[in-house]
Amino acid sequence: MNQVDPSEDPQFPEPDESLVIESSDVSEGDSEEATASAPAPPPPAPVDPAAKPKVDTEVEAKMDWYILKVAFNREDSIADALRKRVKMEGMAEHFGEIVVPSEDVATFNRDGKRRVSKRKLLPGYIMVNMRINDDTWFLVRETGGISDFTGAAGKPMPMEPSDIERFINKPEVGEDEEEAPIKIGIPFKVGDRVRVKEGNFENQEGDVDTVDEANGRITVIINIFGRSVPMELDHWQVEPL
Repeated sequence: MNQVDPSEDPQFPEPDESLVIESSDVSEGDSEEATASAPAPPPPAPVDPAAKPKVDTEVEAKMDWYILKVAFNREDSIADALRKRVKMEGMAEHFGEIVVPSEDVATFNRDGKRRVSKRKLLPGYIMVNMRINDDTWFLVRETGGISDFTGAAGKPMPMEPSDIERFINKPEVGEDEEEAPIKIGIPFKVGDRVRVKEGNFENQEGDVDTVDEANGRITVIINIFGRSVPMELDHWQVEPL
């Protein structure tokens, strides 16, 4: 049986080239039309220059020791006032210890009786363990008697680790170790002019050469027979001139 070639059969006419559409033309047209009809991306949100930057919660959670300048001779009362304000404002979570750095010293009266008292290590300053933010900074600065944080260019500077160990942390004493002896408060310093008020050299004048707080004694240079002689005396045996 003979097969009929469709191209030679009048029942199968030649395709009209004007009706033939290449696939590449369709895809490009559809792509351009789709791109034109797609919605434009929204413009970026405006930036408020006055808005505060977001604070990293990890940085915010960190607390450091800071030194505050306070009125002289009012360190204890100012520290108490700051503690009360922290409690009243409900900001205890942002504050730790508030410390007036001091040490124990022994003093003697005219009868030789010994009395142990506290001596401030940094008169005119207190130390506070706190988290710095706008609220805590304002609370501290608005407490009566506090002038400012120590730091540079108005920025509070945390204390150095060595200063924290020196003024805040106290070394633990082991079972086999003896506690450090209490220092004796001596109201004289090297170079002071004094007069001996009792003993063999009563009424002799001299200059303080050394101060021994551990033992409560001082060395005074006294002129005897035209010679400068160092005399070691108890600090209560002399008086200032």
